[in-house]
Amino acid sequence: MFHHRVTQFEQEVVTIHPGEYFATATDTIISTVLGSCVAVGLFDAARGIGGLNHFMLPGELRAEAEAGEQLVRDPNAKYGMYAMELLVNELMKLGVRRGDLRAKVFGGGAVLRFTGGVGSSIPRNNVDFAYEYLREERIPILAADVGGHEPRKIFFFARTGKVLLKRIAGTLVDLVEREEERYYSSIHEREISGPITLFED
Repeated sequence: MFHHRVTQFEQEVVTIHPGEYFATATDTIISTVLGSCVAVGLFDAARGIGGLNHFMLPGELRAEAEAGEQLVRDPNAKYGMYAMELLVNELMKLGVRRGDLRAKVFGGGAVLRFTGGVGSSIPRNNVDFAYEYLREERIPILAADVGGHEPRKIFFFARTGKVLLKRIAGTLVDLVEREEERYYSSIHEREISGPITLFED
């Protein structure tokens, strides 16, 4: 992620990428570009605290039962389960009560063209996971813009939960697709390789 200024906004803008999340109690805008990935914005407007994540694969909804503290310490939010718990925990550290959180959900566009049909299932699984997680945690969804075939760029105003959304078209669609394919491949390769142990005879 990186912090920068955008001329049309007075606030600082923090841009996050797949596998990242950001939470803040300051008047900050969090930006990201979504293809098949999903971003969930969580906020407490009364306290002026909010955050956004960006994940590519859902993971297991109850994975934290086995992962324990390892889950909240893992800095990688590539999986939905990790991304949601990491963001919620960070918001609670900033003073939010879980019951006061409200959500907005974005992304899950069918922009990937993997062979074997893998790409077509990723966006729907991401959206389904986000809805299921929020329902299980009893976090109301105030707005959503998901599905379709176009990438989205969003600006999430952390203090209020306001969102500006722009659909991406033209050659930029190919750029989003290539970035997500590279990210998916890197995740897949790491999972296949696993840990390596060196030994001598």
